[in-house]
Amino acid sequence: MEMRPECVPCLLKRVVFQAELAGNGTEFKALKAAMKAFSDGMHDGVNSAKMATDVHRAAYSAMNVDDPYIMLKIRADEIAEEYIDDAAKYISSSDDRMRAAILVAVIGNIMDFGLDNAIDDPNEFRKEFRKLIDQGIGHDETGKVKEMLSEARSVIYLFDNCGESQLDKLLIREIRRNGTRVVGVVRGKPILNDVTMEDAKRIALDEEVDTIYTTSEFRIGVDIGALDEGPKEEIASADLMIAKGMANFESLSDQDVPIPVVHILRSKCAPVAEALGVPVGINVVAVRKSTRKKVLS
Repeated sequence: MEMRPECVPCLLKRVVFQAELAGNGTEFKALKAAMKAFSDGMHDGVNSAKMATDVHRAAYSAMNVDDPYIMLKIRADEIAEEYIDDAAKYISSSDDRMRAAILVAVIGNIMDFGLDNAIDDPNEFRKEFRKLIDQGIGHDETGKVKEMLSEARSVIYLFDNCGESQLDKLLIREIRRNGTRVVGVVRGKPILNDVTMEDAKRIALDEEVDTIYTTSEFRIGVDIGALDEGPKEEIASADLMIAKGMANFESLSDQDVPIPVVHILRSKCAPVAEALGVPVGINVVAVRKSTRKKVLS
């Protein structure tokens, strides 16, 4: 997805948010580093996820903190865990278990801190959970997803945020009920409140999938060409990719992906919503078909 002018203040707001989390008085230093990254790399057509990666890399270096979100991530996981039983009951009582599990996975994407149309504190999820369930899926292509999952032997699952990943477990369990193999992919290094391997193991997320890999780098979203051979081979042999969240959408939308991609997310900003052709502030399940053969270099 191409970066838009309104992405700049959004990113800078997040730089301030995470510098305040770091708590070491580096707000102005982080902003200065972020603005230099903009100055050096921003141009017409630049991918929004790539630009965000460069901005956050500069800000993290200026803050001299590896994971400013760590306490928020842990708290998000704890609070989301409180809702696993309720969400599981909602799924088991539904006439359409898979669709219900997909909705549960979508609403977890509200846990995206320091961003408009999301929440800034994990505690806010408590008052949003039932509202988001009742809202349902605004852009709903779950029929296509269910059809593809019924025929899939192997699925790639790109995780997004901590907290959200607790609810992803329930969708993964539904997918695996049919004997489908699920391969998880998490971030290679701490960035924002996204799931890393350390985060995954802390909540036993790695035990919910058949195998799990990382992107091996500090990056917003994922660059398929930069993955290690293991996850590349898994993608090449998989039937379907499930990509959670806006960052994965932003990064993948400009890449050739050899398999269909299911984007499951909350449309939390206008640029992403417009790129998807949906309103801001809804639950989205959208399918992107593959346009090329399953060959990865």
